[in-house]
Amino acid sequence: MGLMANWIYERVPVSGEQLAELTNEPVPNHLRRWWFCLGGTPAYLFVVQIVTGILLAVYYQPSATTAFESIRYITEEATFGWFLRSLHKWAATLMIAAMILHQMRVYFTGAYRRPRELNWMIGMSLLMCTLLTGFTGYSLVFEQLSYWGATVAANISDAIPVVGPLGKQLLLGGDEYNSRTLPRFYILHAAVLPVTLILLVILHIAQVRMHGVTEFPDPDDDPAAPRHFSFFPDHMLTELILGLALMVILCALAVTLPATMGPKADPLVTPEIIKPEWFFYVSFRWLKLFSLSFAVISSGFIVAAMFVWPWIDRLLRYLTGVEDISVYLGIGATFLLIGLTVWEAAVAH
Repeated sequence: MGLMANWIYERVPVSGEQLAELTNEPVPNHLRRWWFCLGGTPAYLFVVQIVTGILLAVYYQPSATTAFESIRYITEEATFGWFLRSLHKWAATLMIAAMILHQMRVYFTGAYRRPRELNWMIGMSLLMCTLLTGFTGYSLVFEQLSYWGATVAANISDAIPVVGPLGKQLLLGGDEYNSRTLPRFYILHAAVLPVTLILLVILHIAQVRMHGVTEFPDPDDDPAAPRHFSFFPDHMLTELILGLALMVILCALAVTLPATMGPKADPLVTPEIIKPEWFFYVSFRWLKLFSLSFAVISSGFIVAAMFVWPWIDRLLRYLTGVEDISVYLGIGATFLLIGLTVWEAAVAH
């Protein structure tokens, strides 16, 4: 072992002490609580997505004539195909949920304020890319609901002022769903969006390393006790425990609630009810409440406002003199989002 260690060190001259010093940054005590560690949860689930996605790609055939049958083969015939597909589906669901919860935690704790405004914008970009990845993955199954959901999404895109028609053309590869559409979704889902997510994660982590984690004093802590603990092994063990718990949850969901298949897409038969995935229930209900133009423009305004919220928050605090004004607005917005989601979910499939 000594000879092997010497051989490795000669070619990679980095000692264990140097590696520990590089990674062992001080971590604030509040991160001992799991709900403050939600940033690592979507990262872990993203790794699960990559691994299971590569295995599914071995069998998946991205064309309108073969996609549905290849998914059927994965689900019904390939060895453990149903399990891998179910893991992929549930990891996507939990990843999106974890991203939303993490962004909410950052919002309600004010961790987006100076000097971390850029990292908030990176986080919002990560959330948008994650939602797009979920949408494109849902569309690859080529079921009735996924086909018509993609068609509705393209028509909504067409209503965006100035860039909408071009966006629809780029998304569908034409004026309507055609033989080029599904390969485009597949390239977005399997290549463009994952690479974009990886690059954004690198930027996100770099920002965290430069600015550190926002510290929140705990009144229950002993003032004389250390305010930080080691990243390795203490925090790493916390993340490892969370990862193992997530793996158990994923396996349980995949076995008890496996991914199923609906009717194959039929361009000639429009379903009576078109339902998106749960993370788009809010947008879908919003579209039903208002005219298409108003719903699209208002949704774009809300998303744009969230990207620049650190500066809006600063302006609101200056104008109102209320330090927690964003918290009060966030509580109202959260209840609205939950209400619209439940309302749309209550509509029968």
